[in-house]
Amino acid sequence: MGKYWRILGLFWSTAIAAELEYRLNFFIAALSSVGNLAGSLFSLFLFYRTGYQFSGWTWQEAMLVVGMFTLLQGVANTFFSPNLNRIVQQVQEGTLDFVLLKPISSQFWLSARMISPWGLPDLVLGLGILIYIGLRLGLSPLNYVLSLVPIGFGMLILYSLWFMLGATSIWFVKIYNVTEVLRGFLEAGRYPIVAYPGVFRFFFTFIVPIVFLTTIPAETMLGRSPLGWIAGAGCLGLLLLLLSNVVWRFALRFYTSASS
Repeated sequence: MGKYWRILGLFWSTAIAAELEYRLNFFIAALSSVGNLAGSLFSLFLFYRTGYQFSGWTWQEAMLVVGMFTLLQGVANTFFSPNLNRIVQQVQEGTLDFVLLKPISSQFWLSARMISPWGLPDLVLGLGILIYIGLRLGLSPLNYVLSLVPIGFGMLILYSLWFMLGATSIWFVKIYNVTEVLRGFLEAGRYPIVAYPGVFRFFFTFIVPIVFLTTIPAETMLGRSPLGWIAGAGCLGLLLLLLSNVVWRFALRFYTSASS
C-alpha cells in the first residue's frame, strides 16, 4: 500500500503541474460550474414557487440534494472523468500496451493516473450549499459525519459503473456515447427520487442506482435515512467494485495489443 500511495502522489503532482499551464481553463470551469448550479436551483425554484413541494421534501431539504449532486459532479470531473474517459482512447491508439506492462495494477493506473483541478469549483460550490443549508436547518456536525458513509458508497458505485463501461471499449472500441448516456442518467440525481413517477423511481433505484448517489446521502444528513438503505448502498458499492475488477480481467483476455 505504501508503494501505491507514493505512486499516487507522483501521479497527481505531475498531472496538476501539467494542467495548471492552462490557468484560464480554471476560470472558465468556475463560470461553467456557477452557471450549472444556477440552472439547477432555478429548475428547483420552478417547482416550489407556487407552493408545490416534493413529497416529504421542503425547499431547503431539496436544496441539499442539489448540493449532493454538485459535490458528486465535482468528484466525477476531478477524479473519474480525466481517467476513465481515456480508456477508450488508449484502446484505440494502442497505448494501453504500455499500461499493461507496468509492474502495478492496470486498473489502479487507469483509474488514478490523472487529476483535474477543473472540477474543484463544483466541489467547493457543493460543499458550500451543504454547509449553508445545514446551518439553516440546524444540522449538527454528527449529521455531516454520518452522511460521509453513503457519500463514499455513492462514489464507489459511480466509479465502478463508469469503469465497467470503459472496459467494454476493448470489445466495442468507440463507446463515447455510452459514457454520455451514463452522465445523462446522473442528471436525474439533481432532485429527490420522489420527484419522479413510480416507474422511474424503480429504474433509478434498481437498474441505474442514482438514488444511492444523492438522495440517500441527503436523507442521511437529515437524519431520516433507514439503516437498511445505507447498508444496501455499501453492499452494492463493494459488489460493483469487485465486479469491475472481474469485468476488467475478463475483458483483457480479448485485448489484442497494438503489436499483435
